[in-house]
Amino acid sequence: QGQLVESGGDLVQPGGSLRLSCATSGFTFSDYWMNWVRQAPGKGLEWVSAISSSGSNTYYADSMKGRFTISRDNAKNALYLQIDNLKSEDTAVYYCAKRSGGLMDYWGEGTLVIVSL
Repeated sequence: QGQLVESGGDLVQPGGSLRLSCATSGFTFSDYWMNWVRQAPGKGLEWVSAISSSGSNTYYADSMKGRFTISRDNAKNALYLQIDNLKSEDTAVYYCAKRSGGLMDYWGEGTLVIVSL
């Protein structure tokens, strides 16, 4: 079992920054790759980024490179996503998800980011 709780979503103006957090429990966090996935209003799920279990390797969707930074603190069982220079198209619910065996088997309930004037 696992529990993931996202936080940090907010209403921000274009050009602003946010740091999303994902607190985890119920599994050995440091053993697993983790992901961020987002869903914009009326659209499907979009993979954002992944990070290896140690944090040494990070991956981003092409459209996310440069403004998004994924990180983790294995001592705190926490995952983070820094988003800079926010754009209106970043408006979405952001989910963290645990990866196991090639699947994202546990998801949080998401945190809402709204980018608007």
